[in-house]
Amino acid sequence: MNFINGFDWGEIFKASMVLFAVIDVVGSVPMIIKIKESAGEIHELRASLVALGIMIGFLILGENILKLFGVTLEAFAVAGSLIIFAMSLEMILGISLFRDKSTGKTASVVPLAFPIIAGAGTMTSLISLRAEYENINIVFAIIINVLIVYLVLRSTQKIENLLGEGGIAILKKVFGIILLAIAVKLFTANLQLMFK
Repeated sequence: MNFINGFDWGEIFKASMVLFAVIDVVGSVPMIIKIKESAGEIHELRASLVALGIMIGFLILGENILKLFGVTLEAFAVAGSLIIFAMSLEMILGISLFRDKSTGKTASVVPLAFPIIAGAGTMTSLISLRAEYENINIVFAIIINVLIVYLVLRSTQKIENLLGEGGIAILKKVFGIILLAIAVKLFTANLQLMFK
């Protein structure tokens, strides 16, 4: 990974927006509140740091893991675009496909850090983003999103009171449409690369 060359604020912004839409921490506020009620408490910092470690670890090692199974980055990006497409439908149509709603004493790690924050959609997006952006910019995008996640976790009740059920529902629909467009773009771009 090159942490000097390739630094670009534009790429950081774009990658941050993709991850923000995929993680959808604001849309997960009702679920987070439910986990807090069931588990008694959530360690916001622990959950954020575990999610950060998972995402950066997968960004660095994800491609090597794929090579072990003989999968190309482009093929994974195409498969990932289908998962992102399904996630966008989940957000737009209000159906549930990917969320693990189990709770327990380790709620800060499972299911909060994984799979709600750093879930299948996030992992897929990280590999897909590597096909378009420099690693250093993706790392900064991850850090920015983890900071946002931490702030949201610290103020879930305030956000829910401020937005209300209607506001959160609207946010989910808007980010669902954004994800749908991202999925189409990733699918078409990487499908072309696969057949070159």
